[in-house]
Amino acid sequence: MRKSTVRVFLAATLASAFLVAALRAQQRALTPAQNETHRLYVAVPGIRNELQYGGVGILVYDMDAGYKLIKRIPTWDVPPGQPAENVKGIAASAKTGKLYLSTIKRVACFDLTTEKKVWEKAYDGGADRLAISPNGELLYVPSLEGPDWLVVNALTGDVIAKITLGTGAHNTIYGPDGSRVYLAGLRSPMLSVVDAKTHAVIDKVGPFSNSIRPFTINGSQTLSFVNVNDLLGFEVGDNKTGKMLYRVEVTGFQKGPTKRHGCPSHGIALTPDEKELWLADSANSSIHIFDASVMPPKQEMSIKLRDQPGWITFSIDGRRAFPSTGDVIDTSTKHIVATLADETGRPVQSEKLLEVDFANGKPVRAGDQFGIGRKH
Repeated sequence: MRKSTVRVFLAATLASAFLVAALRAQQRALTPAQNETHRLYVAVPGIRNELQYGGVGILVYDMDAGYKLIKRIPTWDVPPGQPAENVKGIAASAKTGKLYLSTIKRVACFDLTTEKKVWEKAYDGGADRLAISPNGELLYVPSLEGPDWLVVNALTGDVIAKITLGTGAHNTIYGPDGSRVYLAGLRSPMLSVVDAKTHAVIDKVGPFSNSIRPFTINGSQTLSFVNVNDLLGFEVGDNKTGKMLYRVEVTGFQKGPTKRHGCPSHGIALTPDEKELWLADSANSSIHIFDASVMPPKQEMSIKLRDQPGWITFSIDGRRAFPSTGDVIDTSTKHIVATLADETGRPVQSEKLLEVDFANGKPVRAGDQFGIGRKH
């Protein structure tokens, strides 16, 4: 064999070896993503205690396979002749691998890997829409429209502190950086801001024009967006100055009868990139979408749903929107791409749902029931 031929052969062999090594390295780098799964956890009954919307339990859907129902995780038995317990809130932590449900009577912790119940506790005054700290160590648990919020050890269920505001404890948001917690009561136009270390109220935002219903915040925690009673629309608060900035009313639609909540707009969420604000309109069975890159946000378009929405949240990547009607919406095209159903094919609806992502069978990311902005 000539020397030139040998050199060519060796060069080709080395190139082939480098190519194989590069491909293997690329495969190793892609392996975690390829082994990743995305699940939607839907707690039912998540529309009051109405069992026709999914029964009782935690329904788990495969987000990578057209939202096919994978399983039903048992929660509580319903004694014959007794009403089911309304699920009031849902939260999860990928760091601790735990999922939490609150009902009108109790809070329970489930292991996301084994799907077994870790602990369950009934607190005086019941429980409403809870929130979890970013590190997964603390829960803020509002009593059921009562005077108090409990600060709870998320691993044991033990009460650490009590915050008494007397506002009809209801919706709760833990700030993305873990420094502050936002508390809204059904009987107050003020949004209370709590120091997450001392568990003391350090600020208030408002007053808004009426009692606060669902609300959300941006990722930098400088703005709050709130639903209030009797408004088809929302109001915007400045979390730095504590002042209300804007009142935004939906145009082109009228208020009308609502099936539940008694509030024209019960549901508000920011896309994770904070470019859009999505707003529920119960009477018109619609979602209204606003451009949130300008202030006040500007109304852009609407999406008709299969029923009256009472909540909205998003997938972790922001590509899908989940109104409580069980419609799954592509946030780019604004088209409904799937509808949630149970084992029998019946429509599933719930205001208590979130995404959990797994890699090699272990939780790596958890979404939030509130549509909180994530831009810092």
